[in-house]
Amino acid sequence: MLLDLKKVFSNVGESYSFDYKMDLSSTDINGFNPFVSPVSVKGTVKNHDGFAQLDTEVSFDFSIPCDRCTRQINKCYNYTFSHVLVLSLENEDDGNFIQVTNYKLDLDELTRADILLELPTKYLCSEDCKGLCPVCGKNLNDGTCNCDLHQIDPRLEALKKLID
Repeated sequence: MLLDLKKVFSNVGESYSFDYKMDLSSTDINGFNPFVSPVSVKGTVKNHDGFAQLDTEVSFDFSIPCDRCTRQINKCYNYTFSHVLVLSLENEDDGNFIQVTNYKLDLDELTRADILLELPTKYLCSEDCKGLCPVCGKNLNDGTCNCDLHQIDPRLEALKKLID
């Protein structure tokens, strides 16, 4: 959604509200497309004498396999984001402000970046997920397996003979 903010920046106290759905279903995360519902985006932009305050709330359903045991994780995320919008920047390296060129703001691009930066870097079904057995592949959250996990690396077998 491309916001035209000319009216907002021109009048102190002016505000603009938005409420729409954004499609992120084709977004790839770790080889999966986890956005299973459209992202609901609601918010306002309000002029504060020289700058505008953008407040956004997003919510969406998310489904991705656990990074340890591959069990599917289904979760609903809700995030809030806030940005200060300005028409020009004096210091180009200032990350606290977002420059709005020609009074236009690509809200989809900004919201997508906010969401991707807020998502966790590792997806776990639970904090104490035990993962999969490296020998047989059994999900260790469902119980232990009978595999011998203390096998000696064949390359080190000669060293074990020295110890014995």
